[in-house]
Amino acid sequence: MKKILVPTDFSKVANNALDEAVNIAKRTSSEIVLLHVIEGGPTSGSIHITGEYQADDPQEQIYMLKLIERSKEQLEALGGAYEGVDITTQLRMGNPYHGITDIVNDQDVDMIVMGTTGSSGIEELLIGSNAEKIVRHAKCPVMTVNQKTGKTSCENIVLATGMSEKENDLVGVLKDLQAQYNSTIHLLWVNTPNNFERDRNTKVRLEDYAQSHGLTNYTINIFNDVTEEEGIVCFARDMDADLIAMVTHRRTGIAHLIAGSIAEDVVNHSKRPVLTSGVN
Repeated sequence: MKKILVPTDFSKVANNALDEAVNIAKRTSSEIVLLHVIEGGPTSGSIHITGEYQADDPQEQIYMLKLIERSKEQLEALGGAYEGVDITTQLRMGNPYHGITDIVNDQDVDMIVMGTTGSSGIEELLIGSNAEKIVRHAKCPVMTVNQKTGKTSCENIVLATGMSEKENDLVGVLKDLQAQYNSTIHLLWVNTPNNFERDRNTKVRLEDYAQSHGLTNYTINIFNDVTEEEGIVCFARDMDADLIAMVTHRRTGIAHLIAGSIAEDVVNHSKRPVLTSGVN
């Protein structure tokens, strides 16, 4: 892992996400790109270092120039508040989702770490409805952070798996984190009334999954609950996990409306960090 992107709106939850990213960056010797997107104004590109901005309305121009200057100052102050980690800042204007996507594509970002307000719904993530798109469509893993963990360790990671061969990218990131934190990975299958399997069969499949991905220092767990998302959140809470990891499906349109995403529900309802990776 070499580069971590942290979008910020300077809120408390955004700062919690930055704290988590700094912790990871120190462990992995990664660079942090701290991004703030000013919504409105030009719809593409970065703001020039000189703060150039042109508007037809003189009052709008004055307002935006002041906003740009204040945002620059906030970014520089926030980026300079941490020692022992390389933080660069980016200030852009337009749509936050596109701003984040552009940086991920242009700068080979390995992970996005972002804040979420949690239970009020996916629409209330750090940067509004754009965040739902980021969790579902990002080309790199996304870690969402709600509360300040106050931890510098990551001893227990819950990997909620559907035992799909498409989970390779997520498992790769987890193995990197495990190596840095000496973590235990807890493989989790949630049995529900609508998707029930015998424990004996599930344990064999989970063991095969672990072996095929070359996992070490892991446990196998089966948890019964009404829904997958409730089971994942409850299991992680009961064992006081440091991180939940799972894939999310890149469904669009009517397919997403019908099927939804278990990962998005877990992001909304978990008070602990959640790492997601999209699959088609």
